[in-house]
Amino acid sequence: MSSALETLRRDFGGDIIEPGAAEYASASRSVLATGSPAYVLRPKSVADVRAGVRFAAGAGLVLSVRGGGHSFPGFGTNDDGVVIDLSKLANVEVVDKERHLVRIGGGATWGQVAAALAPHGLAISAGDTKDVGVGGLTLTGGIGWKVRKYGLALDNVVAAEVVTAGGEVVRASAEENPELFWAIRGGGGNFGIVTAFEFAAHPTTDVFYGRIAFPASEAAVVLQGWADHLRTAPEELTSIASFANPFAGGPEAPVEIQVAFDGDDPELAAQAIDPIRRLGTVIDDDVALKPYADTLVDGLTPPPGIQLVTRSAFAGKESVPEVIRILAEVGASAGSPLIAVRSVGGAVSRVPDDATAYAHRQAELMFVTTVAGPQPVVEAARPALEAIWTRLAPHTNGIYANFLASATEEDVAAIYPRQTYERLAVVKRQYDPGNLFARNHNVRPQ
Repeated sequence: MSSALETLRRDFGGDIIEPGAAEYASASRSVLATGSPAYVLRPKSVADVRAGVRFAAGAGLVLSVRGGGHSFPGFGTNDDGVVIDLSKLANVEVVDKERHLVRIGGGATWGQVAAALAPHGLAISAGDTKDVGVGGLTLTGGIGWKVRKYGLALDNVVAAEVVTAGGEVVRASAEENPELFWAIRGGGGNFGIVTAFEFAAHPTTDVFYGRIAFPASEAAVVLQGWADHLRTAPEELTSIASFANPFAGGPEAPVEIQVAFDGDDPELAAQAIDPIRRLGTVIDDDVALKPYADTLVDGLTPPPGIQLVTRSAFAGKESVPEVIRILAEVGASAGSPLIAVRSVGGAVSRVPDDATAYAHRQAELMFVTTVAGPQPVVEAARPALEAIWTRLAPHTNGIYANFLASATEEDVAAIYPRQTYERLAVVKRQYDPGNLFARNHNVRPQ
């Protein structure tokens, strides 16, 4: 260890934060998890990342890679290992104005990206939270406010710079290392550290964005009508339905339909959004024209001791009515988790199923349940939560890894169908045969 550490101190130009340092308390934890790593490394260059990877591998230490730090299972920290925190690699640069190509550091957040691209009139289909990391979201999916028109965040990646487990730098694109390029678009952080992405951005206008709220008593009708409308709505419209919010009344909380219409034409926006308004008794409506960057919200950091248990699944067209019926019934019951249902389809479904490692192209909806509270509260809620998911299981398919608080073998099997997993395992064997990058929904080398 001592020689490996001496080499690190010689070769690493960023910050090395160890227990006892002033910054350690904040550096050791991620947004949703606490840890006690032996070293938190904040590289300032790709060379620093290479040095950090070689140190972790040479010292035989567990390695966590942190982009934004929003991983629900807490992958961005560990105990007694190494954390490589990419936050200083956050540059956003338009590298080709005509082709709208944007190079983004692996430690950037989506808020930084949106703010940097706004003066250029550009945007990238991303998530919906400012401080979520570009890397974590993109490598596993990216279902945001432009998803139905421009696809997943990973669908807009044209190349990536990757530091492998051997500390080498490779470029992944359709032309260079194409199997690695396939794998990192959906396969998570299994194959290396992405120090930079190249995205194809798109010109953007202001967008119509906001919430339309209905009484909880109308949930079943509103939700079914909403799902039916999104099936045929213009792809410029993306929407999320949220209900049973325990912080707003639980079963009595309003049904909130968030909408984002990608365009600034009020007539076209009204044609897309008004059918939702007609689904029930509107008790609040704040939809307005605003800059795309303003649709991203500030993320919430739970107070110490508060856990979030998040679980997700997909529903295809034939299962949507039954899934919505079950969720509406659950949401009307005392002790319901927070439920959110997201529309997908559109541009996502037009990408061939095997074009990337993201395997759930044909789903119409992705839905999420979340339970929050101190550990005793969360544990007490688990039996009822399991009962809900047992009811849903016959009607769902797969899991969206970005909304998943666990990382069991069953989870990995649901994220990656067998053929996808087997192909990923072959790529894993080539680029990370020793499974150094295991703090993720792990694909083992084969």
